[in-house]
Amino acid sequence: MKTTLIPLILAALLAPLPASAMDVIKGEILQGWVRPDGNRVAAIRMTMAPGWKTYWRAPGDMGIPPHFDWAGSTNLSAVAVEWPAPTVFREENLTTIGYKDQVVLPLVITTPHKGAPVRLQTTIDLGVCLDVCVPAQLHLDGMIDTDATRAEPAIAAALAQRPYSAQEAGVTKATCTIRFNDGDLELETAITLPDTGGPELVVIETGQPDLWISEADTTRHGGTLTSRVDVAHSTGGPIALNRSHIRMTVFGSKHAVDIRGCTPG
Repeated sequence: MKTTLIPLILAALLAPLPASAMDVIKGEILQGWVRPDGNRVAAIRMTMAPGWKTYWRAPGDMGIPPHFDWAGSTNLSAVAVEWPAPTVFREENLTTIGYKDQVVLPLVITTPHKGAPVRLQTTIDLGVCLDVCVPAQLHLDGMIDTDATRAEPAIAAALAQRPYSAQEAGVTKATCTIRFNDGDLELETAITLPDTGGPELVVIETGQPDLWISEADTTRHGGTLTSRVDVAHSTGGPIALNRSHIRMTVFGSKHAVDIRGCTPG
């Protein structure tokens, strides 16, 4: 994809949401449980109309990654979203990544006042997709005041669906090589890990939301999975990559693997 197409794609994604699509996604807060350290595990469950899907944190070729605004929450100092492994949707000339019908997103909530309830307020800007992909917004507000310490089944199941860590999957090496090709920045990763089941796809995130990343060209040679992407700034500005912030998720037919950071190639 040429970087000159980025503004056109963004304009298409920001088109007004048709009134008929306003009710295609619903959200609710799940109470969860209290961890031994006094912090809390809760979740957001999103349910879509039949056939509709929403996106993972890296949506693929086209889509709107979810953005969470926790303003208005109380007794909350940090929230970590624990993403279940999504589905890779492959269509002609287009690959998107997300969840269809329903998804539970576990939340690990850090509370400054242990044992006290948490008021969780969030506005979620996200995309939903059927024949077209359009932006949507959820407003959720609820009190999390359970004193339960046993894991809630729906949230525990979503946590169990997270990608394997690099250690769990047997990753022994991950390198990143940065080069320029005709003025364009290319990033190549090489990951040494057992086969995750073909065809394999590597999704690369830089930790910088203003950078555009192309779909990876992924190949496996023996025990090494190599991927190459083009990187561009969404406004044409300069690019600086920090290898310790680069995140690589491998999607295979057997399982997914989450790899954080890489060394120079």
